[in-house]
Amino acid sequence: MTPSDGYLLDNRQREAGERFDAFATLFDPTTFRHVEALGIEPGWRCWEVGAGGTSVVSWLAEKVGPAGQVVATDIDTSRLAPVGRPPVEVRVHDVGAQEPPGEGFDLVHARLVLVHVPDRDRALRSMIRALRPGGWLLIEDADPALQPLTCPDESGPEQRLANRLRQGFRGLLAERGADLAYGRRLPRLLRQAGLHEVEADGFFPMTSPACTALEAATVRQIRDRLIDAGLATAEEIEQHLANVEAGDMDLTTAPMISAWGRKA
Repeated sequence: MTPSDGYLLDNRQREAGERFDAFATLFDPTTFRHVEALGIEPGWRCWEVGAGGTSVVSWLAEKVGPAGQVVATDIDTSRLAPVGRPPVEVRVHDVGAQEPPGEGFDLVHARLVLVHVPDRDRALRSMIRALRPGGWLLIEDADPALQPLTCPDESGPEQRLANRLRQGFRGLLAERGADLAYGRRLPRLLRQAGLHEVEADGFFPMTSPACTALEAATVRQIRDRLIDAGLATAEEIEQHLANVEAGDMDLTTAPMISAWGRKA
């Protein structure tokens, strides 16, 4: 996806860095646990799809060592410059529109990427094609439709406002082609694509400083879009941000489904 496609969450906005930091805090332990279980070791070749930030790329680089390789791709690589040295290779790349940046990878990983890619089927085929025989694909993606609320415990007006803004956010994502129920389909899609040893699990964070930071950064990032679409007023958004900052709400994110399988 390119900026001209109207991507809602531009990597170059200041809030994007805050969102990446929150994602790292929330989801890195889950990602690292799964990759460890797949057997990563020195010398592996890894493709990190839609890398965005640096936390996963840096961790993979440490695991594969100087004998390995980590190819980190994104449509916007502006935040990857600090890690762009061996064994990391940074490339501008659109997984839904271009050929893979290589082949014979031991691991291909994408986190919170494919839900936003218009041609998800092509992206999935591309990622599998890039694997060596016996290589692993690990896809971790959100399923906002599985749990659509910011505040599942809707106990007052603050929570109701938060949930209404989240509904607006989901609507904006859907208008731009996001599949809000993609996460739950991953195990079936991996099996249908011919992968073996397919497994999956889910992680649903709630009530943490990182959830709070992610909510605030996301709402600030899409503030003008919400107002322009008539989904909220400026006053409502400022009230919500003040409610978030007060720290009295139990805020959640969408569940993240992790699914993995091995290429025959």
